Amino acid sequence: MPSIRIIKDQKDQLYFITFSVKNLYYIFDRHGRFEILENAFVYCQKHKGLKIYAFVFMLNHLHFIGQAPDMIVVVNSLKSYLSHELQKNIIATEPEVINLFKEKDSYHFWQDNNYPELITSEDFLEQKFNYIHYNPVRKEYVYHPEDWRWSSASKIPTKIAISNF
Repeated sequence: MPSIRIIKDQKDQLYFITFSVKNLYYIFDRHGRFEILENAFVYCQKHKGLKIYAFVFMLNHLHFIGQAPDMIVVVNSLKSYLSHELQKNIIATEPEVINLFKEKDSYHFWQDNNYPELITSEDFLEQKFNYIHYNPVRKEYVYHPEDWRWSSASKIPTKIAISNF
């Protein structure tokens, strides 16, 4: 089955995007890995023109609604940087875990598909906002969306700048 990708002619549009860890292993909840995710997004905001309208970091995946002059470049940069940083972090903190991601002579942290969905209407945008913010509630991590630290719904601010429409 071919991978769903961002179309070049629509690379500057608004997207809902998901990154999932290979085999959905839980790896983000320890050893400063949420901060690694946060720093990568902040970097792309400052240097790649990424605007983030909503996000959530879960234990084994993340979702965000974003727009950039070139979302293809942003997605590639994020996944590449995060792979490198996660590899370093896992080797330093849980060396036995790194073998879960080994493929031949390298490590593969992400599922191949980002599931980019072009935001085409206000209703669809609202649906994705709710999906993002209620994800930690559905997973029973918290009772209220604003209680999940690693979400744009959180009462606790992150370094990630949330853009307004």
